[in-house]
Amino acid sequence: MEVRTHDQVFRLSGTMQQLLLATLLASRGGLVTVDALILELWGDEPPAKVQNALQAQVSRIRRSLALIEPGLSGSRVVTTSSGYLFSVGRQEFDAQLFMDTVDGVRVAVGDGVSTDDSARHIRELRLALAYWRGPPFGGLPVGPMCQAAAARYGEAKNAALTLLFELELRAGSHARILPELAEAYAENPTNEKFCMLLMWALYRCGRQRDALDVYRKCRRTLVDHLGVEPTPDLRRYEKAILTHDPGLGGLIHGQAAVSGPKGR
Repeated sequence: MEVRTHDQVFRLSGTMQQLLLATLLASRGGLVTVDALILELWGDEPPAKVQNALQAQVSRIRRSLALIEPGLSGSRVVTTSSGYLFSVGRQEFDAQLFMDTVDGVRVAVGDGVSTDDSARHIRELRLALAYWRGPPFGGLPVGPMCQAAAARYGEAKNAALTLLFELELRAGSHARILPELAEAYAENPTNEKFCMLLMWALYRCGRQRDALDVYRKCRRTLVDHLGVEPTPDLRRYEKAILTHDPGLGGLIHGQAAVSGPKGR
């Protein structure tokens, strides 16, 4: 985890300091109770005099942040009667910037996308995804609050990738994004949406057999690991490929697809 100013990058020393900052950020500006902080920092084995230990960690992070922002009036860490608040603007927290960008593009796409808008939304999503440089919170051994936040961020990342791939495919970029799609699906082998988009891209690159192989592997993974069959939507994609459904955009390289296969 890093704290950046306009011209410098800082890293808080010590796992405890980083965990404390991660937990305060995960609250999204809300109150974090003392009990929640203790659980995040020490789990089920808090030290003796844990209240004093927590207050010491809060004092240390206040001093560290004061050195980073010497001109800031007051502290970003605010004490209340039942816990702590962390003052940070939406534009100051990279995870929030990412979430806001994805939400904005999702709303805009829901209202319809022109060719010019599509190119802009693709750029916005790629810039947002560039905030990801590793696992959430830098791979810290986080507690339940940060784990929940990390899961939320991970879901948003997959949603952003799905939206990006859909826009790229509609723009006729199936061949260019094929490696990205294959990587995303390999990392999420039970994600049916990634499977569908990969099948679609492969088919539009003239690789019908490979597209059907992806479906078969996905079905086998779903059955073996989750005990479920593919959803009707995924089976519809298989049928569309087998029957050369015009909704898949045909085999013409570089031709933009208008939509996926039609429901039957």
